[in-house]
Amino acid sequence: MEQDRKDNTSPHSVLHRGVGKLVRPLQYIIRDQKTASLLLLACALIALVIANSPLSSIYEELIRTPVGVVFGDHRLTMSLRHWINDALMSLFFFVIGLEIKRELLVGELRKADRAIPVIAAAIGGMAVPALIFVLINQGQDTLHGWAIPMATDTAFAIGVLTLLGKRVPSGLTAFLLALAIIDDMGAVLVIALFYTSDLDLQYLVLAFLALLILLMANRAGVRHPAVFICGGSLVWAAMLGSGVHSTLAGVLVALTVPARPARSPRHFVRKSRRLINEFVRRIQNSNEENPVLAEQDHHFLVERLQETAKQATTPLQLWERTMEHPVALLVLPVFALVNAGIPLQGLSLADVLSQPLALGIVLGLVAGKVAGILIATSLIVKLGWGRLPGGMQLKHTIGLGLLAGMGFTMSIFIAGLGFENSPQELVAAKTGIIAASLLAGLLGFMWLRFLSFRSNT
Repeated sequence: MEQDRKDNTSPHSVLHRGVGKLVRPLQYIIRDQKTASLLLLACALIALVIANSPLSSIYEELIRTPVGVVFGDHRLTMSLRHWINDALMSLFFFVIGLEIKRELLVGELRKADRAIPVIAAAIGGMAVPALIFVLINQGQDTLHGWAIPMATDTAFAIGVLTLLGKRVPSGLTAFLLALAIIDDMGAVLVIALFYTSDLDLQYLVLAFLALLILLMANRAGVRHPAVFICGGSLVWAAMLGSGVHSTLAGVLVALTVPARPARSPRHFVRKSRRLINEFVRRIQNSNEENPVLAEQDHHFLVERLQETAKQATTPLQLWERTMEHPVALLVLPVFALVNAGIPLQGLSLADVLSQPLALGIVLGLVAGKVAGILIATSLIVKLGWGRLPGGMQLKHTIGLGLLAGMGFTMSIFIAGLGFENSPQELVAAKTGIIAASLLAGLLGFMWLRFLSFRSNT
């Protein structure tokens, strides 16, 4: 006890606590979903400003700059935008894949009565927007952009919902997150089936073999990240050469990540208890005048304790937590910086909405999402095939449907695939996406805020 009091009052301890008080709020800000959403929005606005300023030519030249590696007669070069969209975004899809696997194993989607309404809502929220887009663009060259309004930007949707805090039932967040995950699964399937160029079977076979090796490593108990990083890189490279969009490699590799710990919880308790007891014994017998750095045995025991704790958790959970913040705070903002720069000179919103492409996207995301989610959820609940999370009512699905209409990241990604060689259509599509995302987010926030106000009066 006396030693503890000395440690707590030492200058080093006081300084450590002082630094902790300064760093802790920053750590909270970094982990807060609202921070990721605001950063994503800020980068999109910066890209818009730059694209409509005298710096626009420099901006376009930069994102089109060829970047790559050359090895003898072999070379892999792409524009900076393609590296970000095809390589960096694979990390985003990897995190999506981890979320999908976790949700299927232990999340809301594991329980039938909770899963059925969410699945129905997600299907309705994808089908109705696509149908609206097809009806508006029937007979047009832009018809192949039908999948653009199907998407949901999870970061934006959850970010807006967190702004409401405790004003909305906690079940809304779980429902919206599960819906967005299913939405992402649908987007992945659509990209694989409808936005794939000519296939090269040799590369596809190579990708399949690499995935098979990762699955075998999983079954054999391999847990080291290096194995899955090397294997995942091979899958990505093979996908890139196969004609299937390379970002799908992120989802497929994520599904091979082990979801079981290397050691059981009981093993963790037994071994960690032994290590802690040994650590206490050595501290009691050590010379207090020796610096901590000189006690190599102490460091070795701490390292063994850390390794024991790591073996008791699952790589699936560990890697998802490790990557979710870098992806949200780096990958998605960088994607927005190189993709949201739309030249708007001489364009008005009325001019854009007069085009079937943009009109189909706006109506699909804003009206189609709400209609599809509300109709599908109401039908399932009325038939008694499932139930909503605690505190959530059907009227809340209107607000969630609007938030799900914030397609931004995934919609822009799909638009880039569909209109890569059509600059004018791509500008119209991105303009419609940004306008619809802003409108849907604002209306969704206002609706849910209105419901919380009525419930409190």
